[in-house]
Amino acid sequence: MTYTIDEATKPALETFQRFDVDTQLALLWFGYLDLKEQLNPAPPESVEAIAKAVFDQIQDLSQEEQLQAQRDIINGANQTYNSLSPNAKLDVWLLLAQGMDNGTVIQVPSDYQLPGETDEFVALVKKLEFEQRVNFMLSVVQGKS
Repeated sequence: MTYTIDEATKPALETFQRFDVDTQLALLWFGYLDLKEQLNPAPPESVEAIAKAVFDQIQDLSQEEQLQAQRDIINGANQTYNSLSPNAKLDVWLLLAQGMDNGTVIQVPSDYQLPGETDEFVALVKKLEFEQRVNFMLSVVQGKS
C-alpha cells in the first residue's frame, strides 16, 4: 500500500508532532476512543499476524515497560515496529488501544487531563471527516522511523 500525507491532515500532523511523547500517547488513546465505534478492522492475515506478534511482546511486559515500549515506538526507537508496513503499524496501535480498553495494557490514568495547548489540535481533528481521521492516524503511526 502506498500512502501519502493528505494535505487536509497535514496541519493536524504537524501540530501533533510538536507535543511531548506522553501527550502524543494520550491523544492517540483519545483518538481511538473517538473512532472505535466506526472502525471495522479487517487487516490481511499477514498484517494481523505481524502486528499481533509486536503487540504480544508489549503486552507481556510490566506496565512501566509497556509504557516505555509505547514511548519507544513514538520516538522511533523500536526497530521491529519501524520495519512494519503502514497497515501493520496501524494495527499495532489498534491492538494496543484495545488492550488499554480491556485492561491488559497500561491505561491513561482516569484523572489525566490533556494540556490546554492541545485544544486547538483537538478542534483541528474534529473538523476532519472519518476517512481523513484514519489517514491522519496512518500518518501518525509512521513515527520517526
